[in-house]
Amino acid sequence: MMAQILRSHLINASLIPNRMKMGPYLGVIRTRMMSTHKSKKKMREYYRLLNLDEGCSADDVRESFRKLAKQYHPDGGSSTADSATFIRIEEAYRKVLSHVIEQTNARQSKVEETEEEEKKIKYNTPQHRHYLSFEGIGFGTPSQREKQYRQFRADRATEQVMEYQKQKLQSQYFTDSVTVKDVRHSKEQKITQAIERLVEDLIQESMAKGDFDNLSGKGKPLKKFSGCSYIDPMTHNLNRILIDNGYQPEWILMQKEIKDTIDQLREAILVSRKKLGNPMTPTEQKQWNQVCEQFQENIKKLNKRINDFNLIVPLLTRQKVHFDAQKEIARAQEIYETFIKTQEVTDKNPNNFDQGEGEKTPGVKTGFFNWMNVWQFIKI
Repeated sequence: MMAQILRSHLINASLIPNRMKMGPYLGVIRTRMMSTHKSKKKMREYYRLLNLDEGCSADDVRESFRKLAKQYHPDGGSSTADSATFIRIEEAYRKVLSHVIEQTNARQSKVEETEEEEKKIKYNTPQHRHYLSFEGIGFGTPSQREKQYRQFRADRATEQVMEYQKQKLQSQYFTDSVTVKDVRHSKEQKITQAIERLVEDLIQESMAKGDFDNLSGKGKPLKKFSGCSYIDPMTHNLNRILIDNGYQPEWILMQKEIKDTIDQLREAILVSRKKLGNPMTPTEQKQWNQVCEQFQENIKKLNKRINDFNLIVPLLTRQKVHFDAQKEIARAQEIYETFIKTQEVTDKNPNNFDQGEGEKTPGVKTGFFNWMNVWQFIKI
């Protein structure tokens, strides 16, 4: 019993110094909380005195202060003038204005920090097209990546040379080794089986679809290969089968489609211009404007098709540039004007033949050469 009483006294005695140490800190915390509460309450009173809500702008604060100053300023001559009320309003104006400016600056600083973070994220993210070159090797600027890629190629070439020398030595000194023979045979067998399995699957799939039913040489033996001995006969025969059955790569078909489309559009706009008079009446001018707008829409569609073509064409030199609708319209106008001039010259100098040898007159020759120029211009 006595031991328990002594233990309780000792515990209380040890807690007293700790409480004495924490006493000042608790007082400071309590004072700060009370002061913060009082400042918030006082700020609400300032807003209420100015007839404003929290979250208003600085312009709203100034406008409210002007209205209240006209009512309560002692020198304003108003019936509600009161110096004590005006002093309170002025104090509230200063406190609220500083509070609003602080909040505005805080919001602006947050927005700027957010924008800076977005910019960092945006510009630190590598562009995927930037890494399509150099086999995805390296990092940094293009020139740095090019140096790293050159070093990588040199290291890879060195490794390949070492591997070749190793295989050469093995073939010279260990030709009868059972291990070397087994490894070589297993590699060749795996590759051959994988290729044969893939080819067989493709053939069976095509046969199930009926792709081989419409071949002209179905059921007949293939002709013997009689070309260059350096070309694989199987590859040559497959290419010949594809060509004989009208197969063409997608980019070649698309290239032909683009060429035919631009020729049709040029011919159509030239025909539309010929149908209208020269000079054009206001009604014909409206028709011509409609034709030009439709032509521009068609050119936009054609340019999108050119974008698709440039993505699949295997050679950079085969890529196409966009067509300019305004240049094409101006070109059609020039062709039409040349056509009109040639027609006028032909009408002034009709076809006449001299007696005897039946030679054409100079006027006919001039008209003929003008027509030739027009045709060459159209072909260009």
